[in-house]
Amino acid sequence: MNNTNTLTTDLVRHDSAGLWRLAWRRLRQDKVAIASLCVVTIFAVMMIASYMGLIASHWNAEVAPSYAPPSLHAVTNVANTKVVGIANPQAGPPVDISDIDPLAPRYQEWKERTANIAHEQTQHATSLILGADKWGHDILSKTIKGSEVSISVGILAAFLAVVVGTLLGAVGGYFGGVLDDTLEWFYNIFTSIPYILLILAVAAVFSRGFVTIVLILGLTSWTSVYRLVRAEYMKHSERAYVRAAEALGASHTSRMFKHILPNISHVMLVQYSRYVVDAIKAEVILSFLGLGIPVDMVSWGSILAETQEEVVIGKWSQIIAAGGSMAILVTAISMLTDALRDALDPKLNE
Repeated sequence: MNNTNTLTTDLVRHDSAGLWRLAWRRLRQDKVAIASLCVVTIFAVMMIASYMGLIASHWNAEVAPSYAPPSLHAVTNVANTKVVGIANPQAGPPVDISDIDPLAPRYQEWKERTANIAHEQTQHATSLILGADKWGHDILSKTIKGSEVSISVGILAAFLAVVVGTLLGAVGGYFGGVLDDTLEWFYNIFTSIPYILLILAVAAVFSRGFVTIVLILGLTSWTSVYRLVRAEYMKHSERAYVRAAEALGASHTSRMFKHILPNISHVMLVQYSRYVVDAIKAEVILSFLGLGIPVDMVSWGSILAETQEEVVIGKWSQIIAAGGSMAILVTAISMLTDALRDALDPKLNE
């Protein structure tokens, strides 16, 4: 009996694997999907490199004067450079002026400190492709660092939402009865509240932080995947392969997660990619309103919040950098999601 049960599981996995191979074949034929995948990959690599400190590690260093224009040459923050003095070789030997100026012994210390500051500024000198903000920070590095936070929030919050929605949907759709009615009641409560108002209300209650915003977005965004997974489990639980597994003695857990789950994984993947977009946009909104990340971090939302004053005085670099990056990534993920949905559609794969 164990051998027969194993054979049934292998057949289910083989069918699921065949679906993925066929979907990938269809996806490769879609040039728009491949271009979108390349864009998403570039952003993912950029985020990982920023997290590892390979790029944008000095995003908060003052590398240029305030609102420095874009430049391809290395720029140093000369606005903060202090001029100590110029030595005159014809002035003769130095004169001890300690009796006249009590601060004279401190001059050498200040000179060395100024030299260290100049050295650090030289180390941080960079080409300002997009210019500098009002603090003298490189806008390009700042935008890259902001992508690390915004994309990470989107990935983690979407993963949490899909996990919660899948578990609740699987339990309700598979077992049905009172348990399903209770989960449906809980689902109706969440969906009766507008999504943006829900996350704003929850975010206003809890303290700001990266983990907090991930939990807020993840635990308030599970409803759509719950509804779809519940419907899929109700449908698949009556299929012949699940009944065969039941007859062979497979447990409820085995039937739910070893037999049914691989056959609905394409639904979860499409919902996950859609949730990433929604979570990124939600994080930007929360940070823009001051309810997202703390002040010692930077994201696309916090960058856009700074641009409110800059646009008035004609400084467009930050809003173009952060807004353009978000628009490109969100559009690429959305188009890739549409392509995945078409490629994984069983009706189109027949």
